Amino acid sequence: MTRNPKSTPPVEEADAHERLLAAALQAFADHGFEGATVRDICRAAEVNIASVNYYFGDKEQLYIETVKRAHTCTGRMGDLPLPAPDTPPVEKLRVFVREMASRMHAPTSAAAMKLMMREMADPGKAAHVVVTEFIQPAAFALRAILRELLPHLDEQHLLMTGFSVISQCLFYRQNRPVTELIFGKDVVAALDTAAVADHVVRFTLAALGHAPPIGSDQKTESAADNAADADKGKNTFN
Repeated sequence: MTRNPKSTPPVEEADAHERLLAAALQAFADHGFEGATVRDICRAAEVNIASVNYYFGDKEQLYIETVKRAHTCTGRMGDLPLPAPDTPPVEKLRVFVREMASRMHAPTSAAAMKLMMREMADPGKAAHVVVTEFIQPAAFALRAILRELLPHLDEQHLLMTGFSVISQCLFYRQNRPVTELIFGKDVVAALDTAAVADHVVRFTLAALGHAPPIGSDQKTESAADNAADADKGKNTFN
């Protein structure tokens, strides 16, 4: 939170900051940065118009903080748990993909998703902040894992492989409303988060030649899973 040291704190409840972010999230999602007004946001948050200056400095900084909040709500890509450096690359990828898929499959607010899609479609300063602080570190971590796992790949194919891996996870976040329209909300809601994460892991490893093909003999797949679990137990996480 960035407060203006020259401002006088507004006389309001302690949750004024959070209410401002909630109101700004909806306003910016619906109208964009230019269309949303500070006056309307403050009215929706039931705070004094001076609150934006006090808590955030100006409208632009409020927008940046709101986009960061939206990113957190839609499955924050930062702070991903990574195994110890000496962990086999297959297990590193397994941990990365399972965590990412779990975060992307978790329910989120429509306003947060709408704002993130709006900002990423036409990146501004807020998008650069979110990418630098959260998305880029995760992308670089995945690239490092894939480079270790697939040392024969050139940089171009390594990049495309990373896109293929991450797109499976993002599908569950970005396309959930459409899949609900196609198959029904109950069907999509029945997809257990752990099952989705495990499926993406198995599909990815199979595509890269590090697991049996999807749909192969169940005994073979079960044996591969047991071996992977045994290897996992031998490694200590940071």
